[in-house]
Amino acid sequence: MASDIKTPVVICWHMHQPSYEDMRTGQFLFPWVYLHTIKDYSDMAAHLEHEPQARAVVNFAPILLEQIETYLVQIERWRHGAGDIGDPLLAALVAEELPETGTPAFLGLMEKSLRANPDRIIKRYPAYARLAELADVYRKKPELQRYISSRFLSDLLVWYHLGWMGESIRRENNCIQSLQEKAYNFSTDDRRALLNVIFDVLSGIGPRYRHLAQIGQVELSVSPYTHAMLPLLLELESAREAMPEIILPAHRVYPGGSEQASWQLQEAKAVFQRFFGIAPAGCWASEGGLSQATLALLNEHGFQWTASGDSVIHNSLNRAREDNPELPDSGNHQPYTFGDSPVSVFFRDDGLSDLIGFTYADWHAKDAVGDLVHHMENIAGQARGASRPVISVIMDGENAWEYYPENGFHFLDELYTVLAHHPKLKLTTYADLVSQPVAAPVHLPHLVAGSWIYGTFSTWIGDPDKNRAWDLLCEAKVHYDRVMGNGNLSAEQKESARKQLAVCEGSDWFWWFGDYNPAQIVSDFEHLYRRHLVNLYEMIGYPAPPSVFHQLSQGSGEPARGGAMRPGHEVDKPV
Repeated sequence: MASDIKTPVVICWHMHQPSYEDMRTGQFLFPWVYLHTIKDYSDMAAHLEHEPQARAVVNFAPILLEQIETYLVQIERWRHGAGDIGDPLLAALVAEELPETGTPAFLGLMEKSLRANPDRIIKRYPAYARLAELADVYRKKPELQRYISSRFLSDLLVWYHLGWMGESIRRENNCIQSLQEKAYNFSTDDRRALLNVIFDVLSGIGPRYRHLAQIGQVELSVSPYTHAMLPLLLELESAREAMPEIILPAHRVYPGGSEQASWQLQEAKAVFQRFFGIAPAGCWASEGGLSQATLALLNEHGFQWTASGDSVIHNSLNRAREDNPELPDSGNHQPYTFGDSPVSVFFRDDGLSDLIGFTYADWHAKDAVGDLVHHMENIAGQARGASRPVISVIMDGENAWEYYPENGFHFLDELYTVLAHHPKLKLTTYADLVSQPVAAPVHLPHLVAGSWIYGTFSTWIGDPDKNRAWDLLCEAKVHYDRVMGNGNLSAEQKESARKQLAVCEGSDWFWWFGDYNPAQIVSDFEHLYRRHLVNLYEMIGYPAPPSVFHQLSQGSGEPARGGAMRPGHEVDKPV
């Protein structure tokens, strides 16, 4: 069969948001879970549904799935008068009364309703753009604020949610289309109808991806429960493997890290099973963070494959050549195994993935896909001998698309159409490549610990601000261990505390600390990290030390695409 000689291509989308929920109050401090769900996770399913011959791997962080579920529960309880919606923006969308103009509450909701890409979202809709202009007047001329109607905020809230709506929904949903045509003076019924659409999209995410998995279009995989960096939980010193001179936190060991890392995987599998009814074959370890100890742990929990960035395999090949100078360079387009671990490891083509993340947003869709596929054809054509390459494109499923016209609709449609029917390339999944390999994995004695970013852990540790955050976590873990062992907490209290600890272990807090990140986002995530730590101390009945309240990081930079994404290499070059 012709397909038997095609070069396998795996597109792996990683769906991930950290915990924005205050577990003690049920309040969401930021709206990114439900906004990315209605905009991105829904669109990504729709593109696969539209092209039945396309296949992909879709990886979910369990803490994201649980937060989607919490939104559904809160909305349903609100509908029945049994509770409030815990997200201030979503609650404001359907509030009977909005804050008065001139109040801090009014200003806060106004500013939050403008946190959208100005070129691709706000300016796309004339009515939204006019509201943004009026908001600028509101800021600059406070003496005029008293004359601005509350209708302004009501319409702004509607347009914010319309702007964040997925393109597939926008093109097919009659309610969304009628609201866009109405454009202004939205009624309470309009706003509640919009909430109903949001609820329907949120409730459909699990069933839609479960169905795509059942018919074989999608392989679903999982990350550690709260997207924790497993290699660093296991061994902070593993950061030295790729960066021997890195400065580590004062606490050189995360207390009880092995047990906690194992629990992160155990809990991830339980949540995944509950949502999708299957056991995952693969694990995208958070941020592609791997080490030899992490591979052993993944194998212990029954995972058959994992993946990382191509700098990790280059570092590992260079290390292997120190003992075996004649070792050939088998490159990043092959599966590997390392040491005693049987887990197959695949490696991201950073050049191809970063073209999607950072370059193609401003290209015409056909030109962008044509260029990407041309690079893939070159890789396939360079294969020598019996071994065929495996081309891996791995990236976030949400962050790139707000920089594309119409949420990447045309690019993704063209991408799946071309690859699904390509004569020499074949979309497949990692599970299929493990069960029916195109070549035996290349074996190396040791994997050099690192992540998909630069092949190091420098994005999460080593910077003074990041190290202070680790020291706060390590200190909290010491107190947590003492309290958990003294028998003063009930089983239910211990379970809540353990989940709160896991939230504090999430990778995102450490990602954002550092002067090279935008000041507002650093402030947001530092506030959230502190809140989670304080909640942990309250749950274990131990007073939070003063160090928790000292500022960690300030931020002043503006990385590519607003900092939500980073290239895999310091200086990235196309394949």
